[in-house]
Amino acid sequence: MSAQGQFAKQLGTCLTAARDALVSVFYPGGCRLCERLQMRATRVPICDECLTSFTALPPEVCEICGSPVAALFSAPVSNRGTSESVSLYAEHTNIPGCIACQGRTYAFERVRSYAAYRGLLIRAIILLKFERIDPLGAWFAIRLAAVAKRDGLAADVVVSVPLHRQRERERGYNQADLIARPLARRLGLPYRPVLLMRTKPRPDKHILSLSERWESVRGAFATRQGSQVDNLRVLLVDDVMTTGATLDACAKALRQAGAKSVTGLTVARTVRHSATGSSDDF
Repeated sequence: MSAQGQFAKQLGTCLTAARDALVSVFYPGGCRLCERLQMRATRVPICDECLTSFTALPPEVCEICGSPVAALFSAPVSNRGTSESVSLYAEHTNIPGCIACQGRTYAFERVRSYAAYRGLLIRAIILLKFERIDPLGAWFAIRLAAVAKRDGLAADVVVSVPLHRQRERERGYNQADLIARPLARRLGLPYRPVLLMRTKPRPDKHILSLSERWESVRGAFATRQGSQVDNLRVLLVDDVMTTGATLDACAKALRQAGAKSVTGLTVARTVRHSATGSSDDF
């Protein structure tokens, strides 16, 4: 693209943003989740009440996968005649990860997430996935930047988990890009989505078992020819972590290309019992 074309594209983006901002000031719309009228001007089409309903994960999480282990693996014990709840993870601090991580080796170093994938957050992420709402992606980026700084997620470059070219062509954009791009700006890091590509599409089946999730992403990602990732610490960004299979497959491709380390950061994560695979509230 020529310099003139790039300038025209940037100008168009700025004018669109300005238009949206003016519209939100003079014509506040209804919340896209609860449909209540928003009483303040905002470009995020979700009301404050719905946004504050998202269940942020506690700081006490598994060092590796980011699961809220303090709640998931707690059990009542008797202590001097009283019943108390103690964390099984805390009782065994020599164990490097939670029960779900035992016996599994990931290509990423660790993963952190902003909130639990449940309630209205599910609907918000679906909204971001199927409607291009840049302000919502930027709102999530603010929360992820806070998580990254709190947990000391050091990195040299930010990369979003890519969609297969056919899926991105159908959708018109990659929802992870809407989060990762503003996140990189907030962290003051270069954003390099072109480093990674998806070479194998996701299966047509909508609901996959845990084993099918891992199998579906095996060898599904690769670095682009000529990509320079040697000795870089990569911050890999996605919207949701379910089993960690996608992040692991992406991290494996980046590590094989020479990346020094890969850390995952997602807006949401499902929380499951390691034994049954069922969802868990914490």
